[in-house]
Amino acid sequence: MKIARIETILTCPDRNYLIVKITADSGLVGYGDATLNGRELAVQALIERHLSSWLTGWDAGAIEKIWQSVLRQQYWRGGAIQMTALSGIDMALWDLKGKSLHAPVYSLLGGKSRDRIRVYLHAHGVNDDSLLRRCRELIAEGCTAIRYSFDTRDPARPGVVYRQAHQDIGAGPRIEVSEEDLRVIPRWDAATYLRDLGRVTALLRTELGPEVDLIHDVHQRLSPIMAARAARTVEPFDLFFLEDPVEPLYKPGLKIVRERSATPIGVGELFTTLQDCLPALQNNWLDYLRLDISHAGGVTGIVKAAAVADACQILMALHGPSDISPLAHAANFHVDTAIPNFGIQEFIHADPRATEVFTAGYRYSEGYVTLEDLPGLGIEVDEKAAAGLPYAKSFLPLLQDKDGGVQNW
Repeated sequence: MKIARIETILTCPDRNYLIVKITADSGLVGYGDATLNGRELAVQALIERHLSSWLTGWDAGAIEKIWQSVLRQQYWRGGAIQMTALSGIDMALWDLKGKSLHAPVYSLLGGKSRDRIRVYLHAHGVNDDSLLRRCRELIAEGCTAIRYSFDTRDPARPGVVYRQAHQDIGAGPRIEVSEEDLRVIPRWDAATYLRDLGRVTALLRTELGPEVDLIHDVHQRLSPIMAARAARTVEPFDLFFLEDPVEPLYKPGLKIVRERSATPIGVGELFTTLQDCLPALQNNWLDYLRLDISHAGGVTGIVKAAAVADACQILMALHGPSDISPLAHAANFHVDTAIPNFGIQEFIHADPRATEVFTAGYRYSEGYVTLEDLPGLGIEVDEKAAAGLPYAKSFLPLLQDKDGGVQNW
């Protein structure tokens, strides 16, 4: 089975998704997700102008060889744009191979290690009451693990609100902004947020009880010593994990947090290679590795990283935001099903408009996702519908501190 064509489909059913379509000489088609939020056009150009013609004619079943070739042919390896392109191609090849063998991708990875996949959902509140109400709505639906976020108010400046990043689509608009909005940069104050963190976490634990697992994402907004304070502050409330307490690319910052608290740590969505992960894995500075399957090498890249994490007794909690399509969510679920060191999976319900393009081969119910027994990734793409929903230029936001200095978003 040879690669006849590699194409991309850029569509915007609810937000922008870049789909990789690989057609074999037999006519069989595999799909992957190469979405890089706010930089979709850069990834599309790399695939269409540099990779597609070069890979035409290759053996579509030689996934590892193609993976290594794409990675190494670009002498300056890694980086989000290149790794996202590789991830989308890799996913499409696994989808194609599964379809050609009439087998789900998890079966090709060694079969099921579990029958269902525990997921966590997102709850955001603009105040305590709205956050509690949102959490209780999710719990009533059967959710047992919640990632909570909240807005916090400046006590010295009435009306000034510092907003946390969140993916609870039911609590407000999506995170992307227009080019015009990008020029209006919101403010953030870490000290005010840190004062609220303990109070909000204590409130949730008291009101929701010990059975619900709580996760909180700092979103890289704290210095290492402030992150250590945050981890110690929430330690009495038994978090499932504290996500991205420090800038992940400065890995020694994790060491500072780890040495000062027993709060579990989840990190990894900004890592694009296994080599990025190694210092944190080898030094046991984290408990959950949160790679993004669309940015860290696709199925092949995640399986490699999971094996190394397993040797370090670290669990996987793959990134599952709203800015990856149902294709990438499905790829997450196939890996989750197969690997032995699965911890939990982040999950965002697709916007109803996305169902116009993607037919999902998985089901969510009462805190768990189950895969249907379908070949490949089990996702079908309506290309005609996708073509009718054109790309809409958008960006991830910026953030600045109270003095106007640039801050991690």
